[in-house]
Amino acid sequence: MTPAELTAATTGRDLRVPFGVALVALACAAPLFLGNYPLHAMIIALIFLLPAHGLNLLLGYTGLLSLAQAAFFGIGAYTSALLAVHFGTPFYVNFLAAGLMAGAIALPLGIPALRLRATSFVMCTLGFVIIGQAIAKNWITLTRGDMGLAAIPKPWFALGPASFTVSGTVGFYYLVLAIAAIATLVAYLIVRSPAGRNMIAIRENETLAESVGIPTWHYKLVVFMISAAFAGLGGSLYAHYLTVVSPLTFQMYYSTTMLIIVLGGGAGTISGVIFGSLLFVGLTEALRVAPELRMIAYGFFLLGLVFWFPSGFAPLIGRFWSFLERRK
Repeated sequence: MTPAELTAATTGRDLRVPFGVALVALACAAPLFLGNYPLHAMIIALIFLLPAHGLNLLLGYTGLLSLAQAAFFGIGAYTSALLAVHFGTPFYVNFLAAGLMAGAIALPLGIPALRLRATSFVMCTLGFVIIGQAIAKNWITLTRGDMGLAAIPKPWFALGPASFTVSGTVGFYYLVLAIAAIATLVAYLIVRSPAGRNMIAIRENETLAESVGIPTWHYKLVVFMISAAFAGLGGSLYAHYLTVVSPLTFQMYYSTTMLIIVLGGGAGTISGVIFGSLLFVGLTEALRVAPELRMIAYGFFLLGLVFWFPSGFAPLIGRFWSFLERRK
């Protein structure tokens, strides 16, 4: 790295720290100046940030396009709902169990699927979503079919003899914000680790990565499971927020939403996924004020994104940091 590049990198880090602190402070203060509906949109965006982080690890850093996130999202939602409704377990038990269940189910699914390449793998992951929705519809004794599971309790925590419930939009917002921050930190640590560098090597040239001793198939399987676990955790939050789950939780709309977040925000970047989640999920919620034009306006927005920002908003974010560096 040349001295100029080192200076630019150091400057970027120096600028990003105060900006990051300011954004965290702004997020914490959001309930003070936002009403219930904008907070609801923020909560949905932060919930979808978790499966989007998982998909970004798989697609953005390992180079595997998967449409299965909705399947694992639904598995996490049903796991958390079933535990809460039938066993009355605390939220943290349901939450962790949802991630573990989604990751565990991804193991037997990923072993054959990851033997496939390119479009065959994509079609296989699409099949997982269809199978998941069919099971949710037809295993009536467990899932209650199309009626779904209702009256899922709000998150409650048992701390020794004391316990408390997170109720209300503001309380749930702070819970989701804290979990999203932890998930973002975990995703950041993964991509900055030696394993993260190996993932990028697989994305860039799998054959070359394998030739230098990287166990590419094992890496892809582990990342597939981690990605599923992120989606399962998001599904748990979704179930406890809406207090109802149904086979619609497995719909392809959720997989495409997560894909749009990653590709639109900028695949292979943490900041891009955060920006994409807040923008695209927030936009769909904001457009509910005009239900007749909602999807048309959203479609035109995506068309504009494809033509003007084919690599997502990540390059725009990069130019913003470069502008601040020049101004300093």
